Amino acid sequence: MKTAEQIMKKKGPMRAELEKHLSKEEADALWRQATEKLAGILAQYPDLPRSMRFHTESRIFPSAAIYLTAKERLGEKTAVSVVENAAVALTDSLGRKLARLMRLPGMRSLFVRIWDPLVRKVFGPDNGFRNVFYPKQKGEYRMDVLACPYCRYFTELGCPELTRIYCENDERTYGNLPGIAFERTGTLGKGADRCDFRIRKE
Repeated sequence: MKTAEQIMKKKGPMRAELEKHLSKEEADALWRQATEKLAGILAQYPDLPRSMRFHTESRIFPSAAIYLTAKERLGEKTAVSVVENAAVALTDSLGRKLARLMRLPGMRSLFVRIWDPLVRKVFGPDNGFRNVFYPKQKGEYRMDVLACPYCRYFTELGCPELTRIYCENDERTYGNLPGIAFERTGTLGKGADRCDFRIRKE
């Protein structure tokens, strides 16, 4: 398991967002408080399997720690913007990189095909998700998420409002790829009974 300090070192985009609202000294103090809060959260969940820690350590727990600490100092609206703006910057960048890849010959078909093994490895039951996998069809991938660790742990930590940000990460990343349609009707984080995924080659 990584330490809180190790995890926080990789949260530069959120730190940059904080410094838009605070002086460097104030941001330093808040960052130390958030690191302490993250250490406490990690101590609450000491036995999570490695496959789940991919999500909890890299995204869920640090986001919650930073948000909850910032909320006390800056208020809910600004604290949400710190997490959301950092997520937007990262996912927009990833989306642009994927868009360039989709222009390469054969990449769109490969992109659709890799979804099944990728989801089962990173977003499957071993990672804390409960899924419905649909029969394969050429040029298309369909899957629903009925339960996910983002909903679970953000809710348990008292910040369910952060869940929708991570739902929207999918839309920002995959929603504007040339020759690829990403279709979704709802998400758990926005009150639906599932997050539905449909990726298809146009």
